[in-house]
Amino acid sequence: MSVSLTESAARQIQKQLAKRGKGIGLKLGVKKSGCSGYAYALDYADHLDENDRVFEGFGVKVIVKDEDLQWVNGIELDYRREGINEAFQFNNPNVTGTCGCGESFAVK
Repeated sequence: MSVSLTESAARQIQKQLAKRGKGIGLKLGVKKSGCSGYAYALDYADHLDENDRVFEGFGVKVIVKDEDLQWVNGIELDYRREGINEAFQFNNPNVTGTCGCGESFAVK
């Protein structure tokens, strides 16, 4: 099982945690949503739970619950600026389709 992040994503996570003033990392999960089935859920992590897995890159922790790993295994989390828009991007090898608005995804 693996979750990775780009240097750009790590810098953004570090900035957000510093601005917030606390936190041990970024929590990455999935929730049922949209017309394709699932959407990514991002939150701050202030502590680790028993069923959390920790992945580290560029000095940043990404925490994923065991039950969400099947949907995000192999994912690369990136952060991109395109014009005036900036956002996290999810490069997930498990995705088999997305909805037209890009809000949700389906997996193998």
